[in-house]
Amino acid sequence: MLAYSHCIAHGYDLRMGVDQQQRAVHSGYWPLLRYNPELRRTGENPFTLDSPRPSTRFQDYAEQELRYRMLARTNPREAGPLLQQAAEAVARRWKLYEAMAR
Repeated sequence: MLAYSHCIAHGYDLRMGVDQQQRAVHSGYWPLLRYNPELRRTGENPFTLDSPRPSTRFQDYAEQELRYRMLARTNPREAGPLLQQAAEAVARRWKLYEAMAR
């Protein structure tokens, strides 16, 4: 089992941890999914995508995280293109997961 766990190093008030976890899910960065290989025995798809389609921009999630804010401060010229690449990677992964869940 994998879990998205907030910590002080993420750079936000830990009382807001559940809110940030929701941002991660709603942006597609951390989709909720299950994989049960036992379902293959009955001919069912072992992969289940439990998250709804992303409803917020990846950047809305990322701007709350210290690691992304620090990138923007230390290398602002590269931060925009890197955030765009990350958002595109999230979108590609989401499409893959949707295809796997069919």
